[in-house]
Order: sequence, then structure tokens, then C-alpha cells
Amino acid sequence: MVALKDCLSRSQSVLVTWDGSCAQGALQGFVSEVQALVAPGGRVSVENVERLISSAHADSRFDAVLLGLVPGSTTVHSTEVLEEVARILKPGGNVLLKEPVDPGAGEMLRSPTQLSSALKLSGLTEVTQVGVILEVLQGPDGMQHHQGPSSSDVASVTLAAKKPNYEVGSSQQLSLSRRPVPGKSSADPAAVKLWTLSANDMNDEDVDLLDSDELLDQDDLKKPPPSSLQAGGCGEGSEKKRKACKNCTCGLADELEGEKSQSAAPKPASSACGNCYLGDAFRCASCPYLGMPAFKPGEKVLLNPGHLGDS
Repeated sequence: MVALKDCLSRSQSVLVTWDGSCAQGALQGFVSEVQALVAPGGRVSVENVERLISSAHADSRFDAVLLGLVPGSTTVHSTEVLEEVARILKPGGNVLLKEPVDPGAGEMLRSPTQLSSALKLSGLTEVTQVGVILEVLQGPDGMQHHQGPSSSDVASVTLAAKKPNYEVGSSQQLSLSRRPVPGKSSADPAAVKLWTLSANDMNDEDVDLLDSDELLDQDDLKKPPPSSLQAGGCGEGSEKKRKACKNCTCGLADELEGEKSQSAAPKPASSACGNCYLGDAFRCASCPYLGMPAFKPGEKVLLNPGHLGDS
């Protein structure tokens, strides 16, 4: 019980947790020993660890919390239980936890390192290992309770931790003071004046504004020729037969696609007799414009592909 003496002092409020594996006589003896350490003026509360979360203790209620220290306890404390312990502890309060662990970090039990990490993640600090005891855990019925593949693999580790000296979610304004750098003098007054800008420094009468049009010369104002705007050959091929490279990003692929679409467009039919525009009365029997109204000479008329097939 040396760890208890280091963790507890007089007039403290202490919470002791127990589980179904603890014998009634062992629980009473442990609570009596804790009461002797906090007397006079101290208070010891007893809570089943499975009901700790639903017990609704007030924030910062206890000076110390003792988890799994009752002889025979086999509780593996969950993350929710550890977070609840951090909530009900007073700032600077102590936690003493005993739990069965698996030194080989098996699947059923945590390793001492994993248990230490769980305490830190719940908001507790200064986690230290008090001791490790190899033992066969026994329940209130006197039967052996194996927590691993064999009794030799089961050990109980005791860890001590503290709650930080501030409440969870509290904040404080940082005081940032400028400290003089040793070996360096204060700033040069001339340099301070150079980098200081006041309203008087922006007087429009004293500031020469540069006209943006003066930045452009006559060559910049000339319209570029259309040939210069065309995409050059980015892939293999001669000048007569341009070919865009794969994944073209310079625009040549789009330009070639546009030229291909224009070449595939239907061309106006040419007249053999030159009288097609006058109407059906002046058109020959094979005229492609048969059945169409008269049009002006030189006017571009597009034929329906059906007319060409019928003719």
C-alpha cells in the first residue's frame, strides 16, 4: 500500500470502484484502509465500475479515484470509463489504476504500453508505472478466472496518473511580451521612420502616378495576324500534313477537328445549264433543284440529301 500513501492525503474526497469479481470482505477491508488514510475530514465513495458513467457525478468532484485496486478485481477499463474519471477529478487530482494486462499485447487484454496510451488519450497526464504483479485472478466464488490463454500469461499492472491543473475546455489569454535580444541594440530610428507610413505620406499632390497606357508601345497595340494564332505542329508529320500528338493541349487537335468538319459539310450543287435559279419551267429533267422555288442568281442554296437521291 505504499502507492496509496503517495496518492492520498488527509481530508480528501476519494472514489473507489469495484466489480463483480471482488469479494464483499475484500471490498470492506480496502475501503476501511482508504478511510484511515484520508481521516480526519476525508470522505470515501464506493461505486460499481459498470455504473460509473450513469452515476452522474458532478465535474471536479473527487481528489483521487482508485480503479481496480480492490483485491480480486478483473475489470478492463473502457475508454468511456477513463474519460469519465478525467471529468469527475479535480484539477491536479490523482488516479491509481490496477488492471490485468497481457505483456504480449494479445487480443483479449491490452499491453501496459497500450493502457498507458489510453490514460493519456482520456486527458490524464504524468502516467507512470508503479508495479507489475504476475498472479492468477480469483473471483468471489474462489474460482480461478483466466484472462488469457493461460494463467502464466496474466499480469496485473498498476499505473498512476494525474489530471492537469486546469479544467477540460478551459482557456487563457497568452501574454506575449517582447524580450530584448542580448547583444543587439534597439532599432535604428532612421530605419523605423523609413518603414513607417502615415496619412500625410499619401498626399496626391506629392505622389507621381504612372499612366498605364505609357507601358504599352506601338507594337503591343497591333493586332496579331491570324496565322500566328493557329496552333503549330506538336506531333510528328510534315507541314503539309499536320498531325496532333497524343493528349494534345496546344489546340492543334481541336483545329484539325474543325477543319475536318468543314470539309465534310455538303457543298451547293452546281448548275449544268445555268437556268436553275429561274424555276422548274427552265430546268432540265435531271436538275437537282426540281420542285424548289426560284432563287436569285448567285444565291447559295443547300439541297436536302433526299432531293439528291430522288434525282
